[in-house]
Amino acid sequence: MDILSILGVLLGFSAILGGNFLEGGHLASLLNIPALVIVLGGTLGATFLHFPPKIIFHSIKVLWLIVSPRKIILQIQIDKLVSWSALARKEGLLGLEAIVDKENDSFAKKGLQLLVDGNEPDVIRECLDVELNTLEHAEMQAAKVYEAMGGYSPTIGIIGAVVGLIHVMQNLANPELLGAGIATAFVATIYGVGLANLLFLPIANKLKFQVHVLVQAKEMMLEGITAIAEGENPRNIELKLSGYIR
Repeated sequence: MDILSILGVLLGFSAILGGNFLEGGHLASLLNIPALVIVLGGTLGATFLHFPPKIIFHSIKVLWLIVSPRKIILQIQIDKLVSWSALARKEGLLGLEAIVDKENDSFAKKGLQLLVDGNEPDVIRECLDVELNTLEHAEMQAAKVYEAMGGYSPTIGIIGAVVGLIHVMQNLANPELLGAGIATAFVATIYGVGLANLLFLPIANKLKFQVHVLVQAKEMMLEGITAIAEGENPRNIELKLSGYIR
């Protein structure tokens, strides 16, 4: 579990609330339902218009990666590739056929199948490159959803501020109604900027990092499978792939 992600959210919002308290403010002063409806509703509405349903649903499904990242151990993958290489040198590429059905990773399984079918290294690299690019594009779209929300949120907050000021102008003759309009104006701005910078944009960047980790692991698998197709020595493959580990 990524404790820093949870700690970051708690620390960010606690700093805002704590600073407000130290200035003599009260929690109730930052709670404004109309402002929240304007900012969240407007941001979600713009985001739903921006992206197709498939990407929206996928962005919700991968949100768990923020607190529970994928466990990708590159050394285990290197050891696996070296063992495949040794088997291929001993029994030929057809010796890998028994491993294909046992492999759970669809990317590695496709690469192994291409090996067993006797394809040239360039053909294998080209096929896996297409697979990798498609995977990276699909995973990156989820991050772009939250990035877009981080862009829309402050602007919607400004709209909420303008709506609050309009309410104030319409009730100049009723001083008792001015407070609600002014509160909505200022709190909507806080909600818009706060949600963007404390939640949406950090989530987008964390998901981008997770995509980078996933793509790096797939790139290493691609290089390893291509090296097996080229008949490289297992020891050389291990030394080559060890460069991915830092």
